[in-house]
Amino acid sequence: MARPPARFVCQSCGAVTAKWAGRCEGCGAWNTIVEEPAAPAAGRARAASARRIDFVALAGATAPPPRAATGIAELDRVLGGGLVPGSAVLLGGDPGIGKSTLLLQAAAALAGAGRRVLYVSGEEAIEQVRLRARRLDLAAAPLGLAAAINLRDIAAGLEAESDIALVVIDSIQTMWLDSLESAPGSVSQVRAAAFELIRLAKARGFALVLVGHVTKDGAIAGPRVLEHMVDAVLHFEGDRGHQFRILRGNKNRFGATDEIGVFEMTERGLAEVANPSALFLAERRGNVAGSAVFAGLEGTRPVLVEVQALLAPNPGGAPRRAVIGWEPGRLAMLLAVLEARCGLRLGASDVWLNIAGGLRIAEPAADLAVAAAIASAAADRPTDPGRVYFGEVGLSGEIRQVAQAEARLKEAQKLGFTAACLPRRVARGNRPLAAPEGIALHEIGHLADLVAGLRA
Repeated sequence: MARPPARFVCQSCGAVTAKWAGRCEGCGAWNTIVEEPAAPAAGRARAASARRIDFVALAGATAPPPRAATGIAELDRVLGGGLVPGSAVLLGGDPGIGKSTLLLQAAAALAGAGRRVLYVSGEEAIEQVRLRARRLDLAAAPLGLAAAINLRDIAAGLEAESDIALVVIDSIQTMWLDSLESAPGSVSQVRAAAFELIRLAKARGFALVLVGHVTKDGAIAGPRVLEHMVDAVLHFEGDRGHQFRILRGNKNRFGATDEIGVFEMTERGLAEVANPSALFLAERRGNVAGSAVFAGLEGTRPVLVEVQALLAPNPGGAPRRAVIGWEPGRLAMLLAVLEARCGLRLGASDVWLNIAGGLRIAEPAADLAVAAAIASAAADRPTDPGRVYFGEVGLSGEIRQVAQAEARLKEAQKLGFTAACLPRRVARGNRPLAAPEGIALHEIGHLADLVAGLRA
């Protein structure tokens, strides 16, 4: 009998090659190409099975999809209001970050509301899941639990159930389809298992949540097409040694993609943080040089965080630049602007920058707060403890406008801040900024004005 044809597939990105190679040309990863049997050719489709599709007009109205609230407000915020029946959600995160804990709490809350919820674990035995449930005080939740990896057995069990609201698969990398000869976790197995589960969820109308492993770079392991197959991709971020966890939506067909949910890891599991700004600033000391409060915005939620900068003399060699929670390239740009446009001499100093609380900031509005922290550290003079900063810095040193200034100011007022340093509003039809009562606005047009104020 002739040997069946085979192909070589990269287990990192899913690229297919004709022969084995040590390095994948698609993603550049080493030792990730594995030989897999080729999929059998599909039979010729019957012409009689073809059915004409109907086209409708673009104009029209469609009712929003119904949602099932999970009972966890922070999770519902990121999902856009709750789980949509027939949708597929992919949740990724580092090992031990709390993915299984979050989903077990959400599943127990939904089951306690009278919905049929099924939890399938491919990594842990039933008793291990029960131990976690007892630790979280969820043992009495009417939750259907199973430990299996064979996808045909799981599909048969789901077909036998009725009125399912939610199915959790923990994790998709452990699922195994016996029609493929590759091992669980391979590109072909992950792709085929996800396709079968999503097809079943769409046909039966239940919400599906898939837990995904991540690589050392933080990307979800498996083929890239997996993220395109699902309706929402959520990432659970945070340091295992830190108490805060950030749930961030990277893709959502039924809601916004820039919302975040904030949780705190406790002995009883994950607790929601309704006011993350207060916790991020709880341990702040306002009389220390190199500290500034940034009034940021994550989705529709204003968040205040502390930006910390430390400068140390470098006796020789290349100065060190270390960043936690911000973009290193943007820090390099900002340091160059401070030297070239504001006269600060930072080339002989090591610079450390930290966003306190474990939050990762991506918006350019943090430029002004970072510059204030660095200038404060350089002058060895604390910033005003009652002032917040936000604004984008250009290469010429100008301070540019940012969105949602009023929402940032309202959050600052709620936490007791009395002043704000922000970009100067130009007279080009911009409506006057409605500053909250008790907030003094200090508008600046150039970064040199900020540096001069700290030097004075």
